[in-house]
Amino acid sequence: MSETTTTTTAAAHAARGSHGRATRPGMLRIGASRIAYEIKGYFRSPDAVFFTFLFPIIMLGIFTAAFSAAGDIQPGPGAEGISVGAYYLPGMLAAGMLLSGVQNLAVDIATEKGDGTLKRLGGTPLSPVSYFLGKIGQVFVTAVLQAGLLLLVSATLFGIALPATTDAWLTFAWVFVLGVATSALLGIALSALPRSGKSATAVVIPIVLVLQFISGVYLRFNILPEWMQNLASVFPLKWMAQGMRAAFLPDDFKVLEQNQEWDLGWVAIALVAWLVIGLVISRLTFRWIRRDA
Repeated sequence: MSETTTTTTAAAHAARGSHGRATRPGMLRIGASRIAYEIKGYFRSPDAVFFTFLFPIIMLGIFTAAFSAAGDIQPGPGAEGISVGAYYLPGMLAAGMLLSGVQNLAVDIATEKGDGTLKRLGGTPLSPVSYFLGKIGQVFVTAVLQAGLLLLVSATLFGIALPATTDAWLTFAWVFVLGVATSALLGIALSALPRSGKSATAVVIPIVLVLQFISGVYLRFNILPEWMQNLASVFPLKWMAQGMRAAFLPDDFKVLEQNQEWDLGWVAIALVAWLVIGLVISRLTFRWIRRDA
C-alpha cells in the first residue's frame, strides 16, 4: 500500500463519526489533507509540469518573438495599439486555466484509474467528495503559481504593462476563480471518456488544442469566421479568454469581440453553467473502477 493510501486511510478513519460514516467536516479535512499529496505528485511529473505549467509561458514567448516585428495590434484605424505580447497575454492566462484543470485532471485521473490507484483508494474510507477536493485544491494552487509566474515573466522579460486599476484586477480575480473551478470540474468529468490511462493523452489533448485555436488563444478571435466564433461560444474557454481580455486590454479593444462588448455578465453566466454541468457529470460518471473493467 502506498504512502498516500496509508495516510488517506488513517485520516479517513480519524474523521469518521460514531456511526462509521465520515462527517461533512471530516470529508473537508481529508480533502484538505490530500491537496499536499496531489501537489507533490504534480511536480514529480515533468511532462505535466511542462505541458500544463510552463506551456503558456513558452507560447507567449514564441508569439512575442515571432510577431513583434509586425508592429502593435490596433482595435481600429488611428487607434492606439498595444504590443503583440500584451494582446496575447489574456489568452495565455485563459489557456493556463484550461490546461491546469481540464487537461491535467482528465489525464491524471484516467491514469490513476488505469494503474489501479483509484481502485486502492476505493478500498479506503475516502469519499469521492474528499478525492475531488484534493484534486481541485491542487489545480487552484498550481493555477495560481502558474498565473503568477506568467504575469511576472510578462512584466519583467517582455515589458508588458499590467492592469493599473482595482476594477481590472477584480475582474481578473473573479474570472480566474470561476474559470479554474469550472476547468477542474470539467477535467474530472472528461476523465471518464478515455478507455484507459494509456489513451488519456491521445483523447484529451486534441480536444484542448482545438478549443485553444477556436477560442481566441492562438488566433485573434475577431479574424475567425462567424461560424467558428459561434461554435467557440458554446464552450467555456472562449468566455474565459474574453473575461481576461476585459481585465487586461484597453477598453477600446472591446470592439474586436463578437458583440463589440466585453459582455462580462455573459462570461459569468457561461462559466457558472459549465461549472454546474461539470459538477453533475463528475458526480454521475465518477467510479473508483471502470464499470467495464
